[in-house]
Amino acid sequence: MKKYIAEVVGTFVLVFGGCGAAVLAGGHIGFLGVSLAFGLTLLAMAYAIGPISGCHINPAVTLGLFLSKKMPAKDVGPYMAAQVIGGLIAAALLMAILKDQPGGYDTAAKGFAANGFGEHSPDHFGLVAAFITETVLTFFLVFTVLGTTDIKASVGFAGLAIGLVLTLIHLVGIPVTNTSVNPARSISQAVFVGGWALSQLWLFVVAPFLGAAIASVVYGSLRAPEPLITTRKAESALASEQAERR
Repeated sequence: MKKYIAEVVGTFVLVFGGCGAAVLAGGHIGFLGVSLAFGLTLLAMAYAIGPISGCHINPAVTLGLFLSKKMPAKDVGPYMAAQVIGGLIAAALLMAILKDQPGGYDTAAKGFAANGFGEHSPDHFGLVAAFITETVLTFFLVFTVLGTTDIKASVGFAGLAIGLVLTLIHLVGIPVTNTSVNPARSISQAVFVGGWALSQLWLFVVAPFLGAAIASVVYGSLRAPEPLITTRKAESALASEQAERR
């Protein structure tokens, strides 16, 4: 159960940190600040829970790793469930904070950092633009995860690369969809917004899963046949490094 609990905690931190930056401080820090919040949060969690669960904290990443044969089928469902639970807990606490400000918080009007397209896109991009953006940006994320956790990759640097690519992803995607690339993050906000957010939620599940599947196929076609290792092992320090910490 420890790896599932780690996924709950990691996704909680990601949603509370990233979406919290958007809804609590977005007016002060702007798109760049929100992008950094998501990237830095993922970077921190990669090193904090990577050795425990591999730090997926994203159903699309879990799917990509499963399709790449880097995790067993029995863990896919529990991982995704844990991620959604962590996101919902974070969203509930953010809502409690927002409701306690003077005048309260109009979730439907202000959006609660939910993902959307059309009139609910920050810059009013349509469905096609949103679908392409979410698919391509999820490809970026999952492709980076697969590459940096490969057996040939430098040990200990996966978290840095993954955190930086998530920052890049948000810099590109926020104006289009508020950036999802993570169904758990989208579900957590849409549940509390309801209405339009729930009606558009399908895109932020389907597109990330499609992007993850494409990343798995592309990376699998590029890498030379080598023994596969799990993300959990790849994110762990070398034995010599672990000994130095004792």
